[in-house]
Amino acid sequence: MNARRRLLASTAILSASALALTACGLVGGGDSDDDTITLIVTESAAFQDPTEIVQELLEEEGWNVEATYVDDWVRPNHAVSDGEFDANYFQHLVYLNQFNQDNDLDLEPMFAVHVAPSGIFSAEYDSLDELPDGAEIALPVDPGNNWRGIRLLANEGLIEIDPEVPYTQLSQDSITENPQNFSFVEMEAQQIPQSMSSVDAGWLLVRLAAENDIDINSALVLEEDELALPITIVVAAPAEFRGTDKAEALERAYQSPEVQEWYDDYLGGVMETSFDVDIDGAWEDVTSEGFATD
Repeated sequence: MNARRRLLASTAILSASALALTACGLVGGGDSDDDTITLIVTESAAFQDPTEIVQELLEEEGWNVEATYVDDWVRPNHAVSDGEFDANYFQHLVYLNQFNQDNDLDLEPMFAVHVAPSGIFSAEYDSLDELPDGAEIALPVDPGNNWRGIRLLANEGLIEIDPEVPYTQLSQDSITENPQNFSFVEMEAQQIPQSMSSVDAGWLLVRLAAENDIDINSALVLEEDELALPITIVVAAPAEFRGTDKAEALERAYQSPEVQEWYDDYLGGVMETSFDVDIDGAWEDVTSEGFATD
């Protein structure tokens, strides 16, 4: 029996159990009378499609998963912290930590789902060597991602950075040498794809490139596996959500064979799943600034 059939058989059993429990008033979340799970998710195929799979799987278990999709990276954390939603799905560990610090929030990662790589792209040049002196390079303005573009350029030897700064804390202030006098233009990450024609190069999430018809293979440089841990995308919620029936149901569904299969097919598998990440250990590393530049 293949993995999908095994899961369908398993969910069928769980569905039958859910029906039996309904008569006893125990359907859905066993730690409350509420069988509805509310999610706020970024408006993108890489997040929406897996969430729709989650909805279908958990519906078979007796849950009602309500998902709201948004196109910004600010509302989801505030909405979950305020209790408007149970959890969100849109961000990586470093972004979550930085957002907590900047906004005095205390959200935590519940579990990991996938890795969202990025790269440096250009509408005019075919290699980093072609970038002219004084080139304008677009970087994301949010500190949770700004460091990624800077590290990519440093890794390629185009700039030098302070080795004492943990790489997830890099900023323009960390640049010690800029021999080609690059000019960095900071903007919202979602705006960079539309701005590529007005700069010489820009940092882009791979999924944003694909969604804006930018060939992933045209990247001047892409992030390597060494950065996978701090940029793993997580489902986040308040600490008290951890261990609840709702949290366990979401983890089971988001880390299902069906979701794995979807990511294997999407963009040629460039957005790998990270189901096996030790989320507590990774979170401790990020919050303690445990990632050094070397």
